[in-house]
Amino acid sequence: MSLRIVRLGSPRHPAEGTRIGTVRRVPRGVLKERYAAEDWFDVWFPVLSPTPELMAQAKAAESEKDWAGFTRAFKAEMAEPAPRHALDLLATLSHGSDVSVGCYCEDEARCHRSVLRVLLTERGAKFA
Repeated sequence: MSLRIVRLGSPRHPAEGTRIGTVRRVPRGVLKERYAAEDWFDVWFPVLSPTPELMAQAKAAESEKDWAGFTRAFKAEMAEPAPRHALDLLATLSHGSDVSVGCYCEDEARCHRSVLRVLLTERGAKFA
């Protein structure tokens, strides 16, 4: 049992379990009934995505300093009660279930899921 960090829309790993979309917006042009079948996600969970303003900051980040600013701000958002509890839950679930979380970004290093990986690691999540 473990947690995986994935790119939404990519083919699923056989052991990845329930795929959770930690994105602000659902995929365009895809019917809700097709989200899971087309490997987007099984459950949409925007509470673990950056706010629209912070997403714009991340997309505009050109330097490591800019990215570090986004990371600090996103960690502050994730310290709010609802996201904090959701992270605790996912970390705990990773010890008894296969689950994955993801985003659409191609490069995890410049995606909020890299920050989620850090926050989940700090909570003791078990990764695949």
